[in-house]
Amino acid sequence: MKFKLNDYIIEYEIVKKDNKNLYFRFDENCKLIVTAPKFITDLEVKNLITKNSSAILRMYEDAKERTNRDGLFRYLGKKYKVIFDNRFKDVVIEDEVITCHDEDSLEKFYQSECDRVFKEEIEVCKKCFNNLPEFKLKIRKMRTRWGVCNTKDKIITLNSELLKKDIPLIDYVIVHEMAHFYEGNHSKDFWHIVGMVIPDYKERRKKLKY
Repeated sequence: MKFKLNDYIIEYEIVKKDNKNLYFRFDENCKLIVTAPKFITDLEVKNLITKNSSAILRMYEDAKERTNRDGLFRYLGKKYKVIFDNRFKDVVIEDEVITCHDEDSLEKFYQSECDRVFKEEIEVCKKCFNNLPEFKLKIRKMRTRWGVCNTKDKIITLNSELLKKDIPLIDYVIVHEMAHFYEGNHSKDFWHIVGMVIPDYKERRKKLKY
């Protein structure tokens, strides 16, 4: 079973036991496990999930963060083992291994790649639009959104975590935010614009939510 919470699609499972109370927890796969007394119906569980959505969202984000602490470096849709070697001045990517001087150099590489990759893909996506206004790019880590378009100030902000996704998903977010310069809300016309550029946007959008 699944439910939508903000921009996430969360899978959940109800486990009935001889408990007096109901408990929420996330397993190692970021699935919500609801342990509930046997006398509580599934509908009541769903209502309690909705009632406690803010707390569940925080738990989900913490669970996602834990899954990222596996020692692997995520970059453009792939996972790499990281090796720190002080003999290396530059970051070297070979096969499924990234070798670099230290954590600081790896973080600087990540931030510079955010700037490079996002700017390159913005130039690619710009070619799909007519009369697109000039805008500034900002990059920062965000908890619940992949991108934000400020149509008034002409600023598109991209989540630095987006660099962990592959290029087609990055392009979807960029096109999504660019489309807001033409349609401010998520109307039928808005999705028509997105679909003209990315016909499989629904599939890409779905992949981003996991």
